[in-house]
Amino acid sequence: MSPPSRPVPLRSWWQRLTLVVALLALHGWAMAQGVTLQLLNAERAEDGLAVSFSTRFELPKAAEDALLKGVAIYFVAEVQVLRNRWYWRDARVAQAARTWRLTWQPLTRQYRVSTGGLHQSFDTLGEAVASLRGVSSWRVADAKEIEDDGRYYLEFSYKLDTAQLPRPMQIGLGGNHGWTLAVDRTLTLNLEAPATPPPNKPQP
Repeated sequence: MSPPSRPVPLRSWWQRLTLVVALLALHGWAMAQGVTLQLLNAERAEDGLAVSFSTRFELPKAAEDALLKGVAIYFVAEVQVLRNRWYWRDARVAQAARTWRLTWQPLTRQYRVSTGGLHQSFDTLGEAVASLRGVSSWRVADAKEIEDDGRYYLEFSYKLDTAQLPRPMQIGLGGNHGWTLAVDRTLTLNLEAPATPPPNKPQP
């Protein structure tokens, strides 16, 4: 006859619970893959839908080394705006993407960030990376694509795009997580019609 099982001490249960909570926190950090999304919101304006976001991350050492060797580093933000439909699969009404190109200029000893045909130079890597971490009032949908009575949600992603690295580097990366910077979020949109300014008062 086997001896009766002893009750598990409360301390043991607390240690297990603490371990589970720590593992869940670690899992959440891993899902973010090195990027903390500090802000993500969407605002309706007269000309459409504008998105603002900000992130926090540090450039991996491997990416910094490649940058100083003349390799361009790319960051990409992507947004999809979808409309809920109860009778069929949700409809994608708009999508937008923005790319930032970060390079090192050895002649001027400056870092250069290029996006949408605009270029800006920085004296330090920290300043250059700071300019990559977010954007304000980015129009991702035109007014005609957003209906007043629709229910929408937004799928957002931001990442260091290793697919734009030179092909030999892509092959060499393999499962190297030192290059992994990415975050994905879904945002439910409660859209309201943009406020219209009051009519001009007649001059006395």
